[in-house]
Amino acid sequence: MSAKAKLAEGNFTSLADMMAEYANEAVHTAWRDHRLSLDFGNASIEILEQILDGQAAVDLDFQTRLWGSYFGEVIRRGFGGEWELTLPPAGGNAVVPTVIVSGARFYPLLKVYRRLTMGPAEALPPFYQMICGRLKAAGNPSRSGREGVL
Repeated sequence: MSAKAKLAEGNFTSLADMMAEYANEAVHTAWRDHRLSLDFGNASIEILEQILDGQAAVDLDFQTRLWGSYFGEVIRRGFGGEWELTLPPAGGNAVVPTVIVSGARFYPLLKVYRRLTMGPAEALPPFYQMICGRLKAAGNPSRSGREGVL
């Protein structure tokens, strides 16, 4: 059974469980398909960027969920956030998975979608550095012990 099929059939008890499973699958996929190791640390955002740089916009929905969940888990684990379903900042009727850290909302799946569809102009490392800077300025230091250096 493919990773996509396995995740699609998943019986998740919560949004957090689903996002964690997708993120864990991203770790396995990165190694299996690219021989790159993702470890949920700050430096892994550069590795994720390498992976996304080589992705064609094929099966965009699954790629967005897979890589966006990983990106969100790096933020959530690093700063102690929570997953919630919220309306995106641009409006619309569909809720999207959102990482909330100390009241700040981050939309990692939307950012990954933009990276996949718009290319390097939407690179993840500068965006992640901005997130780290804003959260640290707000008094929310990284829980990973690795200070925002990519």
